[in-house]
Amino acid sequence: MQPLFQQATGITLRLVLLGALSVSIMTLDHRFDHMHFVREQISLLIYPLQILVDLPARLGTWGASAISSQRTLLDENERLRSEGTLMRAQLQKLAALETENARLRDLLGSSSKVGDSVLVAALLAVDLDPYRQQVLINKGARHNVYTGQPVIDASGVMGQIIHTGTFTSTALLISDPSHALPVQVDRTGLRTIVTGTGNPNRLELRFIPTTADIEVDDTVFTSGLGGRFPPNYPVAIVSSVERPRGQAFARVFATPTARIDRSREVLLVWHQTEPLQSE
Repeated sequence: MQPLFQQATGITLRLVLLGALSVSIMTLDHRFDHMHFVREQISLLIYPLQILVDLPARLGTWGASAISSQRTLLDENERLRSEGTLMRAQLQKLAALETENARLRDLLGSSSKVGDSVLVAALLAVDLDPYRQQVLINKGARHNVYTGQPVIDASGVMGQIIHTGTFTSTALLISDPSHALPVQVDRTGLRTIVTGTGNPNRLELRFIPTTADIEVDDTVFTSGLGGRFPPNYPVAIVSSVERPRGQAFARVFATPTARIDRSREVLLVWHQTEPLQSE
């Protein structure tokens, strides 16, 4: 067994020799660049190891970037979808506004032809039961609305006010079975009565003799008799005429000129003898 101090002395000597050799090699390489080729070969050998060591970090960075990009795309997709939905809703609202503007222009055009004082009102509720044809509007006694007041739309007579509240009123439509309106045939001047049938697209002209001069497509206007409706408002267009044999009166039906089941705004009419007061 060798002594412990002899082994330590041998190791120290080898360490000194290797250190001196390393210093000599570094000095020569620094001054004459003799180790360039060796370094290149060593770098080629360790390059795969460097790639392998760096791979987890690269994979982590790529994964984080991919997740971030996917999240960004999802967020942008959701934002674009929301904006698209909002734009479609706005387009629908724009279309509705354009339709409403067209209706209001029709009403204003109608009011300019009427010559009486008028007020635009909107429908709040519609009751088109076969036995009760009524609508609720957003104008009442506060707006000087009165019972019996004529209600028209852009195309013709719709009905009359039967009840007034402070802020709302109820109008009975001319299509109601209990409603009767004095009218006159424009072409011949024939006077008659128009009554409702419970169908918003069908009115009946009563008490017309079978020998009377009335034809399909004749226009019927208010006659002004009775003092409730001013004269010369369009009411209906004759759609059918039947003259049963042995009967004294013909069966005459007409289609209302007013859009009873479609109008959303109406005009409240103050005849010239009943001027509209400001709110």
